[in-house]
This record gives sequence, structure tokens and C-alpha cells, in this order.
Amino acid sequence: MAENKSLGKELTKGIIKENPTLVMLLGMCPTLAVTTQAMNGIGMGLATTFVLLGSNIVVSALRKVIPDKVRIPAFIVIIASFVTLIGFLLEGFVPSLYDSLGIYLTLITVNCIIFGRAEMFASKNNVVASACDAIGMGIGFTLALFLMGSVREIIGAGQWLGINIPVAHDNPMLIFIMPAGGFFTLGMIIAIVNKLKNRKPPAEIKCGSCENCALAGKCEKDGEKA
Repeated sequence: MAENKSLGKELTKGIIKENPTLVMLLGMCPTLAVTTQAMNGIGMGLATTFVLLGSNIVVSALRKVIPDKVRIPAFIVIIASFVTLIGFLLEGFVPSLYDSLGIYLTLITVNCIIFGRAEMFASKNNVVASACDAIGMGIGFTLALFLMGSVREIIGAGQWLGINIPVAHDNPMLIFIMPAGGFFTLGMIIAIVNKLKNRKPPAEIKCGSCENCALAGKCEKDGEKA
């Protein structure tokens, strides 16, 4: 039971509590560059999740075999292999998405999220836990990119996933699909997430702790003495 709870925690922590983009502020380059459309955000997020999952599993499986002195080059080779594989798959089956992502697909190799999880988690934990960590972080990254892409596409282009949005399509705010709009959208989403994440539950009010109750108790004591 405890092990299942731990795996569940690893699987869900990356969605909000330790979201790699909105909380840990990692992977900013693709986050700002490819999120002019919601579909681009989904594509980059899923591609990164694929690489993250594959590299975490391999690094975890080989963690006792890879010498400590060459672990960094070994991690880079493993990550680059999965990036090359996903690049071939996208180019062969989804060429339009491959063209949209462009050089940023290749730059997944040096994405801080993937390298950070390999170094800080996969190299120290078993394969199952590392896989759960990768899936959770990948989902969190994908959701962040999809949310940013949706906001920028709707406001900046008047569309969502290629569907025209009434009113917004006739009056698009083009700045939202420009770099300045990306920074503004990211800042607003981070502010909202931090507000929700740090929201404290209302204080519990117990009977007997307020001034009225204290006065009532005092009056009862005075009455008994009289």
C-alpha cells in the first residue's frame, strides 16, 4: 500500500505541485517558442514526454553500470538517441507538426527538464518509480504548453485547434502570437497557478474560542457563585 501511494505521488507531483514549467520554470525555450498554437504545444509536450520516459527508464536501468565519471556524457547520448527516434517518427508520420516544431524538436536533447530528471531522479531510483516520475512530469509539461498555446491561439489568432472562434477571429490581438505575448501569457498563468497552489484553507473556528463564548462562561461562573 505504501509503495502504491509513493508511486501515485511520483505520478501526480509534476502536474501542479512540481510542474516543470509553471512551478520549476524549466524548459522555457520551447514553452515560449512553439506555443503560438495549441496543437504545437500538444506535439512538443508529447514528444518531450516520449523522450523523458525513454531516457528515465534507460538511465534507471543502467544506473549501477554507468561509471560516475562519465554519467553526464552517457545521459546526453541516451537522451539524444530518443530525440533522434522521435524526430524520425514525426517526420515520417506527422510532417506538418515536424515542420512546425522545427529546430526546437532537436533542442529537446538539452532540455533542462529531461536532463534534470535523469540526474536528480532516474539515476537514484528504480525503473518503475522513474517511469512514473517521467509520465507525471511529461503530463505537467504537456498541459502547460497546451494551456499556453490555447490562450495565445484564441486571443492572438481567433482560432482554437484550427477552428474559428466567433468575434475573436474578426478582432485578433496579434501581439499574443508574438514573443511579448508569450511572456505575458506565461507570467499570468504562473501567477494564477501560484495563487491556487499557495491558497490556505480557512481557519477552523471552534466553539469556546471566541470572545462571546468567553464572556458567557464568565457569566455562568458568576451566577454559580451568587
